[in-house]
Amino acid sequence: MTTTTTDTAPGAAPTISQERQVTSGATVWLTGLPSAGKTTIAYELAGRLREEGHRVEVLDGDEIREFISAGLGFSREDRHTNVQRIGFLAELLARNGVKTLVPVIAPYADSREAVRGRHQENGTTYLEVHVATPVEVCSVRDVKGLYAKQAAGELTGLTGVDDPYEAPESPDLRIESHTQTVQESAAALHALLTEKGLA
Repeated sequence: MTTTTTDTAPGAAPTISQERQVTSGATVWLTGLPSAGKTTIAYELAGRLREEGHRVEVLDGDEIREFISAGLGFSREDRHTNVQRIGFLAELLARNGVKTLVPVIAPYADSREAVRGRHQENGTTYLEVHVATPVEVCSVRDVKGLYAKQAAGELTGLTGVDDPYEAPESPDLRIESHTQTVQESAAALHALLTEKGLA
């Protein structure tokens, strides 16, 4: 924690503001199928962490695709490249004291392990969370209409349907978001961070 002192102009009454700021960074990668609830849980947790004085960023997969990985497709190679770019950015933020929440599918185990390896090389905390919502539930939620487009033959390569998804075998936490509220899912993740001394 750090305490900051606000400088005042000469002759002015001194004022001291104490801002509680937790500066231990970490990357929390939420992997799971499209419409599993990854992003919703991430933003719910981010709000709670900010209230507690943490520096937090959410690396939204759609925003990354638009601004950092524009031009990449959805081949295995391009998906791997996208995940490595996100992993690099996440580790950079985390090593500088930011809780970095990454709600990104990252369908391939070797891609996720490469990201974990980068964190380990730099001594940066990395936690893998599997939002294990069944594809049947995800297809009903269908937040972006992807499952409907796939069913109508308008889209191919949908992760978990006609493209592979390699679920983590031993994640740091597995969340079955279809059996609990968003708040309960975020609370379970917060409990993991607390257990690790990060919240």
